[in-house]
This record gives sequence, C-alpha cells and structure tokens, in this order.
Amino acid sequence: MDSLHKRPNNYFKLALPLVLVGVLSACGAEEEIKEEEKYAVPVETTTVIQGDVSSFYSTTATLEAPQEANVVTRISGLIENIKVEEGDRVVKGQLLAVIDAKRQKYELARSQAEVEIIEQELNRLKKMSNQEFFSADSMAKLEYNLQAAIAKRDLAALQVQESLIRSPIEGVIATRFVKAGNMAKEFDKLFYVVNQDELYGIVHLPEQQLESLKIGQDAQIFANKQTLDTVHAKVLRISPVVDAKSGTFKVTLSVPNSDAKLKAGMFTRVELRYDTHNNVITVPYNAVVNQDNEFALYVIDGTSVNRRSISLGYREADTVEVLSGIEPGEQIVIRGHQNLKDQSLVEVISSLDLASANK
Repeated sequence: MDSLHKRPNNYFKLALPLVLVGVLSACGAEEEIKEEEKYAVPVETTTVIQGDVSSFYSTTATLEAPQEANVVTRISGLIENIKVEEGDRVVKGQLLAVIDAKRQKYELARSQAEVEIIEQELNRLKKMSNQEFFSADSMAKLEYNLQAAIAKRDLAALQVQESLIRSPIEGVIATRFVKAGNMAKEFDKLFYVVNQDELYGIVHLPEQQLESLKIGQDAQIFANKQTLDTVHAKVLRISPVVDAKSGTFKVTLSVPNSDAKLKAGMFTRVELRYDTHNNVITVPYNAVVNQDNEFALYVIDGTSVNRRSISLGYREADTVEVLSGIEPGEQIVIRGHQNLKDQSLVEVISSLDLASANK
C-alpha cells in the first residue's frame, strides 16, 4: 500500500518539468512568430501605367539578298589586272578586272579592214557611169557581204569590250574567285557581288496563320537570341498556296539593312505583329507571379502587400497587358516578391539597395 501511494508523487515530480519545458517552448515559438511578423521584406516597386501592347507570332527566318550576281567572263584569257577586293562596294558598271584581249583586238582590226574593202568596192561600182558592166546580182552579193563583215566586226568589238569585266549590279564584292595572272576560261566565275541594302526574310508559317497576315504588316527581326536590337520589317509577299507536305505557306519579309548589320544567309528570330491594344493597363512581366497557371501581383498597401489575382492579355517583350485585378497608379512589387505572401510586411528600397540586401 505504501508503494502505491508514493507512485503518483513521483509521477507528478517528473511531469512538472516537462510541462514547464512545453510552456517555455510555446513561448519561444510565439516570440519567433512575432519576430517574423515584425521583419519587413526589402522590395523594389513600380507604378502601374497605361500604354500600348501588341500581339506577336514568333518564328524564325532565313535572310536572302534580292540582288546578287556571279560575275563570269565571256571570253578566255589571262587575268591582267584586278581592280577590286572582297568587301569593296561597287556601283553598276564599275570595272572589276581586265582580261588580256590582244587576240580579240587583232580580230577586230582584221574585221574592220574587210568592211572597208567591201565598202570601197561598192562605192566604186555605184560611181561607174556605165552600169551595164556589172549585174544587179553582183551588187546584191556585195551588199550582203558587207552586212556579214559588219556583223563580224561588231562581234569582235563586243569581245574586246567583254575583256573589261564590269559589275552588273550595285553592291559589295562578297567573293573574289581569281587572282591576277590566272588563266580564265569562258564562263568561269570571277566575282560574287551582293547587294544587302535590303534583304528578304523568308518565313514558313502554319496554314492557320494565313488569315492573320496581310501585305504591309509589321514584323520585328532579331539577329540572335541574346540581342534586344530589332529591325522593323514588313510583309512583302504572301504565297497564295499551302505546301501539302509541310502544311505551311511562304511569307517574304522586306528587311531594311542600310547599316549592313544583317547579312544574307543569317538565321534570325522574327516576331510578326498581329494586333495592338492601345491605352491599356500594363505592368512589367517580371512582376507577375505564376502559380499553378494562376497569375497574381503583390500590391503595396501601406507597409504591407496584398496578393491580387489578375488576368493577362497581350505580352510584348518585357511588358504585359493586365485585363483585370489592378488599376493605374497603384504600386506593385517588381523585385523581391519571391519572399512574399499575402499581408507580408515590406520595406520599399531602390534597386541598388535591394541588390546589396540580397547579397
């Protein structure tokens, strides 16, 4: 019996410290919660504004030069002189190279002599007082021979002229295939000339996009994924047929390139502008929180933030249209929102201070 009465006393002696530890732990947790509640998260904000936002279709395009030419020789001969080098800009008709044309010049002189002999003979016969000494057939044959000699002379003159290699278009010498002293055969390539002041962007789009395109529609060209520099192009031609194998149709863009930043053969990114919403609510896209395909913004409310659900419209680069859930003039968090939740305390600081705080 004595042992039965003593057991509860020992039990309470052991339980009391445990209760005290639990109470102290609870108090410590409450203090930690209060510390967390008092902690203000540093954030950067911006003001919600109104602006214009466009809808784009992103794809890729290969750039082509609408004006290009392989300059060939029409006569055989030794390359005497090269007048231009790769990278030189040339105008239409400019002399590029000279081919030795001594043989052609000798042929021209001989043909010219034949023409003069026949002309002299014809003039002599026509001046004769007695026309009975020669027949009309003889006169006709001489006139025919004169025309043939003139044609032969003109052909020789053309070959002499063709020994001077000239550019057929205005542009830039992209490639030089020969050197001075080389022997060129007929129709050998000597130069490749390309005009890149305007380029064509060739795009192949799904047939579903055919109804959304029109001649003159705006497009933006990006040279690569890293650059933000854009070149404004326009839709020049739209193919009226769809390729049955690929299910796409061809679109040709006119791309201005007076500064020569773009090159023929480049593979570029293209954004075709479909539509524009004017004077709508816009925010930076990096301010939007996306969780389970539900979009939200953190809106400044005094010293805390409200998590506000929103719906989005068009997106253009780093700007997005907000259809509902926000009003112009409100302050929203654009940096630091990864540490926020609804009703979190915040401290608005500059971007430089925020970068220092994150370190």
